[in-house]
Amino acid sequence: MKKIYTYNVRPGYRNLTVADIKANKGVKKLTQVNAKNAEEAYAAGVANIDMLICDSNNVEKVREGNDKLFLTVSLRVAEYPTESDILRAAFKALDLGADAIMTGRSMPIVSMLAREDIPVSGHLGLVPRKCTWFGGLRAIGKNADEAFELFQQFRRLEDAGAFSVEAEVIPSRVLKEISIRTGLITVSLGSGGGGDVIYLFMEDVCGENSTQPKHARTFGDIFKLKELIKQERISALKKFHYSSINGEFPSKEEIAKIEESEYDSFVEKLGT
Repeated sequence: MKKIYTYNVRPGYRNLTVADIKANKGVKKLTQVNAKNAEEAYAAGVANIDMLICDSNNVEKVREGNDKLFLTVSLRVAEYPTESDILRAAFKALDLGADAIMTGRSMPIVSMLAREDIPVSGHLGLVPRKCTWFGGLRAIGKNADEAFELFQQFRRLEDAGAFSVEAEVIPSRVLKEISIRTGLITVSLGSGGGGDVIYLFMEDVCGENSTQPKHARTFGDIFKLKELIKQERISALKKFHYSSINGEFPSKEEIAKIEESEYDSFVEKLGT
């Protein structure tokens, strides 16, 4: 653990700093998952995950569960549309414990944040909210021209001042070639093992949904457990209902009791 000062100038510890992450490029693979709450953040720490990413609305919850792992915060586009909104939101996230800010916005936005010495991560490849420009959800960089244009975007992002980039659904060999030609830390989401950081959604890792994206692998089966819990809840409620209307619940062992003499005295006071 490294001793640090947070952006609100409080002493703390982090498993990684930006300098450490950059030093690991081409040397050691790191892992990243998203977290939505304290429980997920705590589990990631126990599992030795290297990095976390969360939505800007969940920073406090995530930091309650883990205040040591390097945390990137993604800013919701609709909530922070203007430059002043973005800058204000970035500083708030950093004040709450974020270590870096991720944005899929324009290069001037990235430069604005970088000029304030904020560690910035961009988002290239399949950016879902921009998928209409690519004809829908698909891998980006599957032909030579598109792959080269993608490389140029990586270079522009680096020139804008970003230190890392979420590289989403890019052919593995394309990302590998790009990654060795850029100083950006490449965070591979569905883009193979050629990135510096391997990223997968918590819900995909843990198997929380009935289906997963093609690029994901499930390492658990929380969906099955949730289905079992749902059925167990229904079963318990049915049994409660049946036992209640048939007089089986509550039983003598499940009710509060009063001494016979006290009960008689109580009835007498009632005048019946």
